[in-house]
Amino acid sequence: MHELIQKNQNAIQQYYMSYPLINDKHIEEAIKLELLSDKVLDLLPEHGFYEVALSNQDYIGFIDMLVKNNDGTFDIYDFKYSNSIDNYMKSAQLHLYKYYFELTGRKVKHLRYVFIPKIRLKQKKTESEYQFRQRLKRAIKKDYQIKIKDVEYNPNKVIEWLTAAKHMLEATEFPLNEDDPFWKYSPYRDYVEKGLTYNMVTLPENKRRELTEVTRRKLWIYGAPFTGKTTFANEFPDPLMLNTDGNTSYVDAPVVAIKDEVTTTGRRTSRKFAWQVFKEYIDELEKKDNDFKTIVVDLVEDLYESCRLYMYDKLGIEHESDDPFKAWDEVRTEFLSTMRRVTNLDYENIVLISHEDSTKDILSRAGAKLTTFKPNIQEKVANKIAGMVDLVCRVVVEDNEHILSFKTTTTQFGGGRLSDLSVDSINLNYDELVDVYNTSLADTNKPKKRKQTKIEDVDDESEETQKAEVKDTEEKSKEEKPKTRRRKKREEPVEDSDVEEPVEDTETEETEPEEVEEKPKEEKTRRRRRRTRTTEED
Repeated sequence: MHELIQKNQNAIQQYYMSYPLINDKHIEEAIKLELLSDKVLDLLPEHGFYEVALSNQDYIGFIDMLVKNNDGTFDIYDFKYSNSIDNYMKSAQLHLYKYYFELTGRKVKHLRYVFIPKIRLKQKKTESEYQFRQRLKRAIKKDYQIKIKDVEYNPNKVIEWLTAAKHMLEATEFPLNEDDPFWKYSPYRDYVEKGLTYNMVTLPENKRRELTEVTRRKLWIYGAPFTGKTTFANEFPDPLMLNTDGNTSYVDAPVVAIKDEVTTTGRRTSRKFAWQVFKEYIDELEKKDNDFKTIVVDLVEDLYESCRLYMYDKLGIEHESDDPFKAWDEVRTEFLSTMRRVTNLDYENIVLISHEDSTKDILSRAGAKLTTFKPNIQEKVANKIAGMVDLVCRVVVEDNEHILSFKTTTTQFGGGRLSDLSVDSINLNYDELVDVYNTSLADTNKPKKRKQTKIEDVDDESEETQKAEVKDTEEKSKEEKPKTRRRKKREEPVEDSDVEEPVEDTETEETEPEEVEEKPKEEKTRRRRRRTRTTEED
């Protein structure tokens, strides 16, 4: 929302890039953001400074929007995408902004909150996706209004805030407030209620690490069957394959079959679940008493199903719906905690493999159905696993070429945490993948900061300068429009002519040539309609 208000044309794309896969809910949220931000811009002053940094030895803060008035005073605006108006009106935030901003020798005239409503509309069962989006747009335009609330400065708010900060710094006892609703979900309850103690650890030195070489790689590969995923994993150095589907006939890496183990003693038959077998191998791999460099898990979704069966037996149920209050959560927790152990293994490469799911469509804003591509596993689980690896890659076969794609789009689950990823895809080759990792370290050591405005800049830039910048931007956008291409008129052979007359070069729009009888051995001229543009050569 802040980026849209600051007129960032890439704001919606940045929002989409925050998620590995875009669904209908994300598109609907983007519609809300665009329509509401337009309403905000209609109410705000035309010119202002955004993200103005307040910083001294006692306080650091950022003013969302600072507007300079004609009399030399300033107005401070803070944007809130929330319906909790009453709570924010009690906040000390704007009072602190005024107090510390005026310490710089400037005067604040108005303090204002801009409240942007959260929209809770839900799609009806009788509505299509298109109908719901049309109703959503109508509701935003008609029923939801932006509210700008003036705040009267109260110096006592500043004193109360500073006093509370002082008490927190000087506190030696921290009595438990059991009435606090957050206490119920606090991760420290066991330490308080059960008397557990913290493990004594040594913190590392406060110094940035120099990243010069990638020593560990963790990636999740997915794709349609027969695209070469397992064969690609076989190229990694010294691999061990933990395989669930038995399709390892054409790879020469050592293989461990992850499947149920059934033993019979007399008339008694006992079964060890595949999930138990998998966990035993993870226990052994954690000891590092081997010389493997790569651990391959093939397939992830089969392991999830094995985990479900194991938990059914443990909980005494036949399906998660038999105990909906906790079974779903217990199955996911068991699976994800074990997968986290896998990705934390101290080996050079951790490779997870999945099949591709392309059965779900989404509706674009234009109303077209788009097929999505993602790993064949629940979306909640997929998002968690994606956070455990460096890259999520899709294997695609195009013109008999096997491609490893890293790109994230509204229809493809992918991407990763490698900085400055300069390519969207590579050939399905281990050496090229290593180059991608090494190249990504180019600017990793440079901390990235958000663009901010210094307080000193607000005095140096007048309203006329701001208008000039707006004019320059408009002129630039006009210059960037594509020019129409014009080209010289071709000389055409004329039938029954003894002498060829030269044809003048004219900068006119190209038209379809007339039908003429061509000479026998001449190559037929290809004709194509093109948009014309003027060039210097003409």
